[in-house]
Amino acid sequence: MKAVHFGAGNIGRGFIGLLLSNAGYEVTFVARNERKIQLLQQQKQYSVTLANEARDTEIVNNVTAISGKNKAAVAAAIATADMVTTAVGVSALKQIAESIAAGVELRLSGHNLRPLHIIACENAISGSSLLKRRVYEHLPAEWHEKADSCIAFPDTAVDRIVPVQEHDDPLKVTVEPYFEWIVDRSSMIEGYREIDGIKYVDSLEPYIERKLFTVNTGHCTAAYHGYLEGYDTIQEAMGDTKIKAEISGVLGETGKLLTSKYHWDKKKHEKYIQKMMVRFTNPRLSDHVVRVGRSPIRKLSLNDRLVRPALQAHRLGIPIPYLTSAIAAALLFDYDQDEEAVLLQAAIRRSGIHDVIASYMGIPQKHAIHQKIVDSYGALKESYAIAR
Repeated sequence: MKAVHFGAGNIGRGFIGLLLSNAGYEVTFVARNERKIQLLQQQKQYSVTLANEARDTEIVNNVTAISGKNKAAVAAAIATADMVTTAVGVSALKQIAESIAAGVELRLSGHNLRPLHIIACENAISGSSLLKRRVYEHLPAEWHEKADSCIAFPDTAVDRIVPVQEHDDPLKVTVEPYFEWIVDRSSMIEGYREIDGIKYVDSLEPYIERKLFTVNTGHCTAAYHGYLEGYDTIQEAMGDTKIKAEISGVLGETGKLLTSKYHWDKKKHEKYIQKMMVRFTNPRLSDHVVRVGRSPIRKLSLNDRLVRPALQAHRLGIPIPYLTSAIAAALLFDYDQDEEAVLLQAAIRRSGIHDVIASYMGIPQKHAIHQKIVDSYGALKESYAIAR
């Protein structure tokens, strides 16, 4: 079995590539980093260490790599693959779509009609569906019907904390012990081979929102409040009782939303919340607040981890003071090494906070929570004496 994975970063190697290799796939990474490409081609293996007390280490075998610039090689790999996965960031899907389309066209023109599943393992709702639209934009129309018959793009939810890290060995990666990879089996082609470590479900949305509204919402709340307090890492921020209370408050609000919307057992969901809080405090990982808080424009968008649960909770009549505070903290994330943070602060200075909330978050000024966000933003700004 052959798998092609776009992205040889820490998530690609420490999570997706690891599970695929363990399932018996030969994994070909499509990468940009020439040093990593060369090492993967030469060594055909790398090590993954768990951030647990024993520091358990596993060798990942049967791997290689090709350069994303070598479009002919990428297309050839996809033409014979049994699975294609990505971990490049949702904004980069459009950059790899043309290469995937070329591989699909080569596959179909060579009469390879074996089932192929293409799964975008990104922090996004309906990431694979988005990738399909991007791919079909580059795939000639005459191939669309045939592609629909043998190629599927099942959506997925993935969860594993893998911070930025440096090792003497560029391929070595350290990951947290916990992981979750859930795939929508209702979108898969019959007869697919299940992979150990993946959970297949008929309805993905509850799992996506549980992860997005708990892990991602809680994590970025720690990052944005931690940044305002001057902490360097999430682990340091989690040691601050005030920040920990903010995170607990946020997850209490999203928890009420999720248990109401999906009729879940409240005690079970509370256990899930506490498990996630423990993950954030893992002393064997050092995760920088600026990494977790990066790309605030994306994280403040209408369907992402802050605004989406805030709007849904509001519609259900759930008070959201902690969510509005987290949104306000994100609006104050002014890290000058983050392109989106710089753009966001420039927009606030140029157009004002009301316009930014309306244009970047999709919350019009007449909406009930618009002013709540403005008030929370003003209070936080004054509290931290941030001059704008």
